[in-house]
Amino acid sequence: MAVMNLKVNGRTHPVDVDPATPLLYVLSDDLGLRGPKFGCGLGQCGSCAVMVNGRVIRSCVTAVRSMAGSEITTLEGLGTIEKPHPIQKAFIDEQAMQCGFCINGIILTAKVFLDRNPKASDAEIKQAMSGVLCRCGANARIIRAIKRYAEEVKA
Repeated sequence: MAVMNLKVNGRTHPVDVDPATPLLYVLSDDLGLRGPKFGCGLGQCGSCAVMVNGRVIRSCVTAVRSMAGSEITTLEGLGTIEKPHPIQKAFIDEQAMQCGFCINGIILTAKVFLDRNPKASDAEIKQAMSGVLCRCGANARIIRAIKRYAEEVKA
């Protein structure tokens, strides 16, 4: 066990964990965050996605020791219920969530992609989102929400 400081959603949290522990477990078990989810455990589905220093990583396959000095942002760190981030608002407006399990990875992946590529084409958006799996059939609404946010980013 080792005490480390993790900067998550703008706040520093001391955690006493095995440095090899997956970041996902520290975020969910130690910090009580519910945005990132355990999906496949192999870094393939995207449910566990978090933003680290402006890029998206899979927290289920990332050792917490590699996060020293990093700025970690989870879905909870984007906005609040009272004041959602514009991408969260787009998903609400388009009713783009069904079960909600994948939405964490979808929103964070879309945000990072569109913040870097605000003029992305529909094909580029779909390609960027292809690594985040959704099984419930809300894909059309999800794409509409992402496009809605893209229009706002372009403006």
